[in-house]
Amino acid sequence: MNLHLTVLAFYSLALMALGLWIGRRSGAADFFVASRRLGPGLIFSTMLAANIGAGSTVGATATAYRIGAAAWWWVGSAGVGCAILAFWVGPRMRQVAAEHGLRTVGDYLEFRYSRHVRGIIGALLWVGGLFILATQLIALGWILNVVVGLPKAIGCGIGGLVVVVYFAAGGLLTSAWVNVVQLTVKMVGFAIALPLAVSWLGGWGAVRQVNAADEAYWAFWSADTVKYLALFVPPFIVSPGLLQKIFGARDDRAVRLGVGLNALALLAFAGVPVLLGIVAQGKLPGLVPADLALPTIFMQGLPAVAGALALAAVFSAEVSAADAVLLMLTTSLSQDLYKRFVNPSASDPQVLAVARWATILTGVSGVALAVVSEDLVRTLTVFYALLGVSLFVPIVAGLYVPRTSNAAALASIAAGVTGMTIVHLASGGEGWGVLTPAPAGLVAATVAWAVVLVREAGPVAARLKPY
Repeated sequence: MNLHLTVLAFYSLALMALGLWIGRRSGAADFFVASRRLGPGLIFSTMLAANIGAGSTVGATATAYRIGAAAWWWVGSAGVGCAILAFWVGPRMRQVAAEHGLRTVGDYLEFRYSRHVRGIIGALLWVGGLFILATQLIALGWILNVVVGLPKAIGCGIGGLVVVVYFAAGGLLTSAWVNVVQLTVKMVGFAIALPLAVSWLGGWGAVRQVNAADEAYWAFWSADTVKYLALFVPPFIVSPGLLQKIFGARDDRAVRLGVGLNALALLAFAGVPVLLGIVAQGKLPGLVPADLALPTIFMQGLPAVAGALALAAVFSAEVSAADAVLLMLTTSLSQDLYKRFVNPSASDPQVLAVARWATILTGVSGVALAVVSEDLVRTLTVFYALLGVSLFVPIVAGLYVPRTSNAAALASIAAGVTGMTIVHLASGGEGWGVLTPAPAGLVAATVAWAVVLVREAGPVAARLKPY
């Protein structure tokens, strides 16, 4: 057994053991919202751990390998979205959730609109969320493929097992504490790996010589920038996986400080995968698929101990992002769909049992989708586009535009998903220039919402649910 595999094996066992120990006495309140007692430190660590996942590491490195400096906006856009979440949407959502005992974004949508909005969004998120879970498992599969030659399917299955075991033990409570360990490993691993990778290429001067004649490769702002801003900013403001972590915050200060520091950290981290992707382009031209760039650097370009730690950092990134998706999907199935539509009289222990079984079902489904999906970046963009076009207008307008009605919310969801789907199918997922599926869906959702509000103009305040 090589050193890299040994480190990953022991690390995986440690994560599962820690999660099982923390979650041994957890109840439904711990599973869904960590009993609303997360302070700034835990909010920061669990948010950043969730946000630095397959897309921010393997995906962003592969993107930089292909397009160069503009790949900064992949993670940078997430940082912009999180900054808005920290100081604008997040505190308000926490207040509403705490005042009315809301556990999920579905609870909020029914409180603000209707059970129909809740049911539609719950179904959309469960289907769409499987794509982002699959991307984390795809990245884990590639890591184990590079490290020990395991087939991607087996690697995806192993990654799925690790995250399902520790998350099922205690939900948000266990993931928040396990995320502290994972975030520490990530930061140390990448801090060591980046200078060693640059040295492997030949130093900072050699980095600047990679594709030096291609001005587009080194352009910080490009057409891709607009695409990433439209694709990532809205979902990172309204993602149920992130908002539910905010529901677990003990006060507004914890939200502003914890999520705000997470945003700053994302903006700083955004340059790391870009540099690693450029290094890979310089040392490993013609690498197929580009998703292999990051694990290959860590295996071939770093000393064994540093490479093992760096691979553990990437492994942490994928697993911690996967547990954030499991939080969103399993609570949606158990709280938004099961308790609301199947068994409204279910007790907390029954809902908790369903949530744990939903964790297993979701993990198996995510592994299956990961096995048949080849392109990590393309798989990931499907989820983020769906998340943004379906949720952004109902949540933000619901918080800040009192006139927003149930009809306006339903219209925005229908128009957003339809607009995104039409552009996706008509253009093969690429769009036309800056009009990619995500911004097309957002425009359609906003227009539909505005049209309904204009038609409903008049004495509508009496028909709206009060806060």
